Amino acid sequence: MNRQLQYLPVSLFSTVMGLSGLAIALQQADILFAGLHGIGTATALASAGVFIVLCVLYAAKLLRHPASVREELSHPVKMSFGATFTVSLVLLSIALYERNPALSWWLWAAGSGLHLAFTLYVLNAWIYQPHFEIHHISPAWFIPVVGNILVPVAGVTHGALQISWFYFSIGLLFWLVLFTIIVYRMIFHNPLPDKLLPTLFILIAPPAVGFIAYFKLAGSIDAFAHILYYSALFLTLLLFMQLPRFLRLPFYLSWWAYSFPLAAMTIATLIMDRHTGHAFFAGLAALLLAVLGLIILGLIARTALAVKRGEICVEGH
Repeated sequence: MNRQLQYLPVSLFSTVMGLSGLAIALQQADILFAGLHGIGTATALASAGVFIVLCVLYAAKLLRHPASVREELSHPVKMSFGATFTVSLVLLSIALYERNPALSWWLWAAGSGLHLAFTLYVLNAWIYQPHFEIHHISPAWFIPVVGNILVPVAGVTHGALQISWFYFSIGLLFWLVLFTIIVYRMIFHNPLPDKLLPTLFILIAPPAVGFIAYFKLAGSIDAFAHILYYSALFLTLLLFMQLPRFLRLPFYLSWWAYSFPLAAMTIATLIMDRHTGHAFFAGLAALLLAVLGLIILGLIARTALAVKRGEICVEGH
C-alpha cells in the first residue's frame, strides 16, 4: 500500500474534471430532457466525493513521499497534470453552485487563486529549466495555463467581472501560443507516444471553454463567440476521425483526457441551442451528451478494472 501511495499520480484528479464536466452538462441539458438536472446534481455530489478521497490520498503521499511529489511537479510531462487539482476546484464550484452558492464561492476563490499560483510556477519552470525539449510538449500543457480560461464561468456568477476578464485574457493568450507550438511539434517532430495520444482531445477544451467563458462575460453570442465555437467543433470532428487509432490503444489514465473536453463541447452546444433555437444544435447536443455519458461509464469501468489488476499507482505510470 505504501509503495502504491508513492506512485499515486496527480493526474487522477482528471477523473474529477471529467465527472464534474458531465455533471454540468447534465444540469444544462434539462432544456432537452426533463429530469437530467437532478441526475447532474447527483453526479456533482459524486464528483465532490471522489475529489475528497483523492485529496486525502495525495495529502498522504505528500507527507510520506515528498520527494515523489517534487519529482512529479518538476517533470516536463507530468507537471502539467498538477493543474488538474486546481481546475477540479473551479469545476466543482460551477457544478455545486445551485445547491450551495456559499460553498461554490469558496471553491472558486481557492481554485482560481491556486491556479494562478500554479500557472506562474509552471511558466517559470518552462522558461528557466534547460532540460525541457520540444518532444516534451503535448496538449496536456494546456491545462496549467489555458485552464485560466475556465475561471470566468463561475467568476461572473460570483460578481468578479474584472478578475474574470483577467483570467480569460491569460487563457486566450496562451491558447494561441501553445496551440501553434503543439501543431508544429506534431507535424515536424516525432508523433506523440501512445500514452499521450488521448491528450489530443484536450485541444478541444480551450475554444469550447473559451466560448462558454466569453458568453458569460459578454452576455451574447457575437462574431467572436461564433469563431470560438466553430473552432471547437472543427477540432472535435478532426479528432473523431482519429477514433480507430484511439480504440487500438491500451488503457492509460490519460484516457480520462477524452472526458472533460467532450463535456465542454457538449455544454457549448447546449448554449448554442438555447440561444439560437436551431434544431441542428439540439440534435448535436443530444448526440454529444449520449457519447459523453457512454465514455464516462466506460472510463469508470476501465479504471476500476485497472485498479483491480494493480495497473494503477505503479512505477513508470
